[in-house]
Amino acid sequence: MLRELDEAARALVAPRVVLFDWHATLVDTLDAMYQAVDDVLPRIPELGLMSSLVTEEQCKTPEDARLVNYVRDNLRLHPKIKAARRISRTDIFEVLFGNNEKAKHIAHGAFNRAYRNHYGEVRPFEGGELELLTEMHELHVKLGILTNRDREFFEHEFAKVEDGAWLGLFETTVCGCDTGHRKPNPESLFKALENLNEKPGLDCWYVGDSTTDVAAAKRAGITSVFFNGTGWEHEWINKIFPGTKSHPYQPDAIVDSFVEFKWLMEECLGVSHDYCLLSNRK
Repeated sequence: MLRELDEAARALVAPRVVLFDWHATLVDTLDAMYQAVDDVLPRIPELGLMSSLVTEEQCKTPEDARLVNYVRDNLRLHPKIKAARRISRTDIFEVLFGNNEKAKHIAHGAFNRAYRNHYGEVRPFEGGELELLTEMHELHVKLGILTNRDREFFEHEFAKVEDGAWLGLFETTVCGCDTGHRKPNPESLFKALENLNEKPGLDCWYVGDSTTDVAAAKRAGITSVFFNGTGWEHEWINKIFPGTKSHPYQPDAIVDSFVEFKWLMEECLGVSHDYCLLSNRK
């Protein structure tokens, strides 16, 4: 059962390293991701991926099965999924293709080619991230970014967000093209920690918004913080992290905002703060 924030703060090891996901965690790249996915899904037959779509029996939830069936029948996302803007392209491909690494590699490659036509705009996901990142930097917490985005896109977005104000705060960045496997494979997490001369451990945190982020962190043996910035109901979060034999990975903590993450981080590091968030949690 997922811990509440105060319980998590007592259970977690204070971080020496915090790695962040990029889109829908630190930043919002607006509609570019969904526009690229819109370009890819109609090409599933052309890409030879129709037979790689998972069966209903292979799906984690009934909602996943409906997503797969809708894409199989219509070669596009349901309008409600696009309107909600809650699911990442990595999770979309995980739902569609399951453990088929070859199919996901083809899909990610097609996505990158499509994304070149849409990327460019980027903004902080909530606002206030720069102040939080600066505080962590001053507390000597090593910071890194770990994303499935290819470096040609990430470098442009990284330099553009808040006019480059974040550039000096991160000691490593690892992109999807930098290793042989993308998340949820933990290889990119190991690469980031190697770059920082750190070993995997519970004092290394990975903060991300997707099920693949949680799976990658747990497979790497580090602490997983699920960033629920898109506002999933906590009943749904329990559903997508069921803790079953086939889907065992669950986050060590859930935060609904960077204000909550700041509280959690400060609490674990023993930094004093004069505010309480617990009564306002969803």
